Order: sequence, then C-alpha cells, then structure tokens
Amino acid sequence: MSAHPLHKLLRAEALPTAFCPGCGNGLVAGALLRALIKAGLDFQKSVFVTGIGCAAWIPSPHFRADSLHVAHGRAIPTALGIKLRRPELHVMVIGGDGDLAGIGGNHLLHAARRNADLLVIMVNNFVYAMTGGQVGPTTPQNLPTPTTPYGNPEYPMDVAGVVAAAGANYVARWTTAHLAQLEKSLLKALALDGFRFVEVVSQCPARVAGRLSMAPAEALRWFQKHSKPVGQAGPEEIAVGDYVERNRPGLLQTLGKAEHG
Repeated sequence: MSAHPLHKLLRAEALPTAFCPGCGNGLVAGALLRALIKAGLDFQKSVFVTGIGCAAWIPSPHFRADSLHVAHGRAIPTALGIKLRRPELHVMVIGGDGDLAGIGGNHLLHAARRNADLLVIMVNNFVYAMTGGQVGPTTPQNLPTPTTPYGNPEYPMDVAGVVAAAGANYVARWTTAHLAQLEKSLLKALALDGFRFVEVVSQCPARVAGRLSMAPAEALRWFQKHSKPVGQAGPEEIAVGDYVERNRPGLLQTLGKAEHG
C-alpha cells in the first residue's frame, strides 16, 4: 500500500467502493480527505455521522474513523448529541440532498439557526438516488424523474441560500468539477466554529445523467459551463462560491454563556 497519508485514512478492505461507475461521491471523499490532512485533524478524534442514501456511504465503510449510520434524515440531531456530550471531537455530517434537505430539512434549518458546532457536507445529485431517482427538494424544474415523468413542475430549493439565511457561520457551494475550490472551502470550514455547511453538486450517472443520456465526463463539463459565482448565476445556472462567512458564537459557546452568565 502507498505510504501517502491519504491511503492511511482509508480501509483497504473496503476498496474499491460500491459507488456506481462515474459517481461523484469518490471525488467528494477525496477532496474531504485531502482537506482533513491539510487541516491536521486527528482522525482518532473525528466522528462522521450519516443517514441513509448514496452519499451516506462516503465515510463508512471507507474512512478509518468512527462513524454512525442513523435513521433517514436524523444525522444532524445525532451528530449534535455527540458534539454536546464530547465537545472535543470533530463531528461531521455527510449526506445527500434527499436525506439532509428533504427528510431531514427541519433539523438542517434549526441546526443552522442555533449555529450548532458541526460541519455538514451535502452531496446534491438532485434526486433520491438510492431509492430509484424520485423527485426531491433540489430537483431542477422540468427534469424528468420516475415520479415526474413529464418533468418536475416545481421550483427547486436553494439549500445553501436557506442555510445561510437561517444563521450558519459558513455556507458554500461547489460542484464535482471544482475540486480545488471545494478542497479550499472544506479547509476553511474545518477551521471555523459554529455551523458550517458545504453543498457539493454532483453527477448521478445512474438516476439523472442516465435519463439524460449524459456521460459522467459530459456532466462535469456541463457543471463547469453552467456554474457562475454567487450573485451572478441565473435561474438555470449553478451558483458557486461562498454564500456567507461570519463569526457568530457557536452553540457550545452560547450554552456556556447561558450556563455561566
């Protein structure tokens, strides 16, 4: 096995991954691991919490660290319980758009409002991919899915915008075609306190790109072509970059003030 630090953080017995060929989850995992190495975080003091879905399999069984799989949509409250009980741990949540913004949307909103001391990474592939590709809260308008065969009639949710408005300390969005920027964004998020949310728009060759007859490489080129900086993106473009960065007291600090003030 290679002596590169990246490989030391992976379980060799779990490789190759079970992700579909061309899936973006491996790209997200790589960017996160590189950011963790550069941040100098102790993997033995890191905990990854996931719910149900394709992205939930990024840390477990692949990362050589403690991880929990919990009920669909319930990763954030579980992670917050860990952080409140063991504040010295680095607690991170990884999930998909259906898991975090759909089933777990209420938890996401209030964790941002409370500025809970968590890093949440949402891999947005636009649908409930693991269960068949059904329409979800981030599905682009007019995109055909098994539950909207004539195209999604609804407007998608700007999850990053909602989380920023709710009060998170740091919010950013990138795509799997912007790995260098994504890695820098994750590194920045790891250095901050409070609630940090990084959305990663990712290709799904099985449920989305397959229906559009779009190869994974073509999907990455589409992301590059249709991404614009936050504040400059049109309604059918992907806004990328930092939504907000601020230094509000995190929940742990707030509770400390409430307890001792």
